[in-house]
Amino acid sequence: MDLKKLCNNVEEIAKEAGEYLLKESGTFDKSMIETKGLHDFVSYVDKGSEKMLVEKLGSLLPSAGFLTEEGTSTRKGLSYSWVIDPLDGTTNFLHSLHPFSISIGLMEGDEIIAGVVHEPGGKETFSAWKNGGAWLNGNEIHVSDRATIADSLVATGFPYYDFDRLTQYMDCLTYLVRNSHGIRRLGSAAVDLAYVACGRFEVFFEYSLHLWDIAAGSILVREAGGVVSDFKGRMDGMSGYEIVAGNSLVYPAMMELIEKFKLNIQK
Repeated sequence: MDLKKLCNNVEEIAKEAGEYLLKESGTFDKSMIETKGLHDFVSYVDKGSEKMLVEKLGSLLPSAGFLTEEGTSTRKGLSYSWVIDPLDGTTNFLHSLHPFSISIGLMEGDEIIAGVVHEPGGKETFSAWKNGGAWLNGNEIHVSDRATIADSLVATGFPYYDFDRLTQYMDCLTYLVRNSHGIRRLGSAAVDLAYVACGRFEVFFEYSLHLWDIAAGSILVREAGGVVSDFKGRMDGMSGYEIVAGNSLVYPAMMELIEKFKLNIQK
């Protein structure tokens, strides 16, 4: 399989879906918001974007199955599966706030082999494929070379339903506020990971995510020279429930903080 050519095609599909998101953002009726769970929202826009992506990706690689956030398709593939978040940053979108993004990963078995993250508001399209590097709008990107937490800009996301580790999490944030360049919470994990890949952030960490949130972004970071794992340092078979991603210099220091503040201990 020509993964570079495939990613080029996926980029165009993601951009088309992105245009749909931007169009809808200007006229969206907030009375159409649905609630999936505590602080977990969905709209016809998420579903419409996903249907568009499933249809076009299904034509692009007919043998592949799907893992989708909104359950538009549950088709199983023998070897390949698309992992799709049709609108990562739904809460941002519902409040007319950027960024929000489209995240598309391709898995062969349990391995992520390609990914595209498109952020339509900034007209930025990030892509990566196995052993092919990471790219932003056609230009190769790399993680930053900053070596310490003290010199780092840190990205994270706040838990919105799983508060078991909230005290430890806030203690860790307090440390980072005092000992880094600052903390950013953009509201789209896919964008956070893409920004680690291109060196805007040194490290990103979060828990209570899903595979569709991190599939594309994780291969972006790895192909850009970074490291991705869960809170215990496991790099294979990730579900998205925990994620740490950073350049190879800052990542070990972030892992030490996760252990220090006991974020790696689940109840």
